[in-house]
Amino acid sequence: MAGVAKTLTLANGITIPSIGFGTWQTPDGDIAAESVKNAIEAGYRHIDTAQAYGNEAGVGEGIRMSGIDRSELFVTTKLTNDNHTYELTKSSFKKSLEDLGLDYVDLFLIHWPRPLRFRDNWQRANEETWRAMEELVDDGRIRAIGLSNFHRHHIDALLQTARIKPVVNQIRLCPGCTQDELVNYSRECGMMPEAYSPLGTGKIFNVDEVKAMADRYGKSVAQLCIRWSLQMGFIPLPKSVNADRIRENLDVYDFEISAEDMNILTGLTECAGGAPDPDNMPF
Repeated sequence: MAGVAKTLTLANGITIPSIGFGTWQTPDGDIAAESVKNAIEAGYRHIDTAQAYGNEAGVGEGIRMSGIDRSELFVTTKLTNDNHTYELTKSSFKKSLEDLGLDYVDLFLIHWPRPLRFRDNWQRANEETWRAMEELVDDGRIRAIGLSNFHRHHIDALLQTARIKPVVNQIRLCPGCTQDELVNYSRECGMMPEAYSPLGTGKIFNVDEVKAMADRYGKSVAQLCIRWSLQMGFIPLPKSVNADRIRENLDVYDFEISAEDMNILTGLTECAGGAPDPDNMPF
């Protein structure tokens, strides 16, 4: 077995599985429910969703269909952009729990730092939101809180008033998109980097060099990219609704990418696109 742990420990002492099952762009209802059920049956114990995905109900149904004990799962959801006030954070989180059919979530994130609705007073909005999230931690309804798409200046503003420090920054990370400065700063602040779109939203599958490399390891391109994330110290969140690929994406703990090949994958800067600018998103 190659030397990557199947679980990691967040700064607050909570254990998190080192691969999560992503559900971005997975339709609500039967598709979300079936894919989450399949993921849990394949061995995933970390499920990632968000209010903005519109599929929390389907994700919750998939959890129930799996029959697994809640305590064995690590479930993440995220606050959507229009809810960056103290009261809306509380009320929307209550709705998330209802839709998921859960008494608590393991991780709750602010999805974007500077949404359009709060663009001119984003610092104050995030401060109010974070205070509400801290109280939900105090109440036992959230085990850990964190960020998504936050850059250094967003992090610094939040930390000025935060009582509980964020333990995760979920950002776009894949071969060729490494956001090195942000990753390093997030780690300095006690946050573990989570990698959304770890397969480069599919663009990486068209790179001949990567396909040839995957063949050399006897693995798929997706497995190669997920393994790259693990060796980079990221928590990848691969998404699929295909049962075979769901299983395949978890089968990445039995090989190790060489240092030379890691460098090649890291340097594929023209292949999978860059990271979004969270200060100028149109939502």
